[in-house]
Amino acid sequence: MARMTRGTRRAGSALDPVPASGVSADDGGLEAAPSAPSADGPEPDLPPLQRIQSLPSWLIGRVAARGRGLVAEALAEQGVKMMHHAVLAAVAELGPIAQADLGRRLAIDPKDLVGILNDLQADGLTVREPDPRDRRKNAVTVTPAGRDLVERCAAAAETANAQLLAPLAPAEARRLMALLARLHEA
Repeated sequence: MARMTRGTRRAGSALDPVPASGVSADDGGLEAAPSAPSADGPEPDLPPLQRIQSLPSWLIGRVAARGRGLVAEALAEQGVKMMHHAVLAAVAELGPIAQADLGRRLAIDPKDLVGILNDLQADGLTVREPDPRDRRKNAVTVTPAGRDLVERCAAAAETANAQLLAPLAPAEARRLMALLARLHEA
């Protein structure tokens, strides 16, 4: 499977969030910035860009993008793309599963799923065979090599997530996870 590559990110971009330290580097100089966003929302007297960057939606989005990048990088080291890993993990958990059911469960367009399954099967990670319950459908099953890759990818993703949360104390990380779960369930 082709390895994913990440583009380089320009340091000090105007769209980077303001650090919690309250100072932001801007072409070598320092400018004052809010120390932390308020739970009530951004301060109304902030400049427009700083106001946007102090919104919870902005910060959550930037952290999510960093997390996805770390996980994508870790999975690429295993030779797999994120969607391929998601499909492979679903097949390992749910399989044998009808190809159409798999697409519905993961909300993947059928044409995209066929391409992903073609890649996984070519790499010897899954097998598609006629579904014994309905021979008009294909059932997808994970191979032993696929199960091994799912385990390696799970470990790599856990390491990447630990890297994401590394700036936090363990109690802070647990609290953040609890708060994110509440927001997700709302």
